[in-house]
Amino acid sequence: MHAIAVHGGAGDIPPSELTPDREREYRDGLERALRAGQEVLAKGGPALDAVVAAVSVLEDDPLFNAGRGAVLAANGACELDASLMDGRDLRAGAVTGLRHVRSPIELARLVMERSPHVMLAGPAAEEFALEQGLEPVPNRYFVTARRERQLEDALRRGGVVETDQLMGTVGAVARDEHGNLAAATSTGGMTAKRWGRVGDSPIIGAGTYAANDSCAVSATGHGEFFIRAVVGHEIASLIRHAGKDVVSAAESVVLGQLVRMGGEGGVIAIGRDGRIAMPFNSKGMLRGSIDGDGRLTTAILR
Repeated sequence: MHAIAVHGGAGDIPPSELTPDREREYRDGLERALRAGQEVLAKGGPALDAVVAAVSVLEDDPLFNAGRGAVLAANGACELDASLMDGRDLRAGAVTGLRHVRSPIELARLVMERSPHVMLAGPAAEEFALEQGLEPVPNRYFVTARRERQLEDALRRGGVVETDQLMGTVGAVARDEHGNLAAATSTGGMTAKRWGRVGDSPIIGAGTYAANDSCAVSATGHGEFFIRAVVGHEIASLIRHAGKDVVSAAESVVLGQLVRMGGEGGVIAIGRDGRIAMPFNSKGMLRGSIDGDGRLTTAILR
C-alpha cells in the first residue's frame, strides 16, 4: 500500500492570501505535487523518488516558499535550504545557503548519493553542484514581486515579520509498495532573516526525518523551535519507544511540546503502516495527501 502527503507552509493566513482564486491556485499546486509523487509510486517506484518529484514541483511553483518564489533575506537575496532522507538505510543529504541552484532538493539528493557527506553549505555546495553538472541560475531567478513587497514591509517595521503570513517551506513524505519511507523538505526560510540563518528544513532529525521502523516526517513553521525540539526524530522516538501510532505521536509533539515552547507550525508524517498525520498549531497549513485507497484531499485551514 503506497501513500503520499505534501505541505506548502503553515502560519496565520490573511484574507488577502486566501481569495477564492488564490485558494484554488494553492490547491492546484498541492494537487500537481501529489500527482507527481503518486505517478512514481503507482509505477512501483521508491518513496525517495516520489518525495523528490513532489517537492520539485513545489520548488518550481512561485506561490510557495521554496525555489522560485522563495522569501527574501534582509539583504534582498534568496537563500535556499533543502534536505531528504531515505528510510531504508537512514541515508540523508542536505544543503543550505544556496543562491544559484534551481532545485535545492535535487542537489540535496546528489550530496547524499555522490558524496561521503550529509550536508554541504553555501559556496561549497554550489561548487559541488557545478561539479555534478547542474546549471547555475542568477539569484534574481527566484525573486518575485510579491516577495519583494513582503521584504519591504518587514524592513519598514524594523525587520519584524507579521505573523499573518504563510511561514516557510514545502515538503513531502511517502510510503512505497515495498514499505519503504522517505521525506524531503525545501525552503527559502523566513522573510527578512539575517543572511546565513539556517532553519530546521536542512537539519536531519528536526525538519526532515525518515526511518522504516517508525515514520517519515517533514516540518514547516518557526524553524528555531523545531530545531530545539528535534521534531522529526522526536515523533519517530515516540513511535519506537512509547508505542504511539503516527497520528498520536505527531499530535503529541506539534500540539503539545511545541505549543508549550511557543513554537508555531505543523508537520506531515506517514507511518510504517501508511497512516498519514498532518497536525498543525497555526491557523492554517497548506497540505494534501493521497492515501492508500487513492483518495486525494487538499486543505488549507482547519
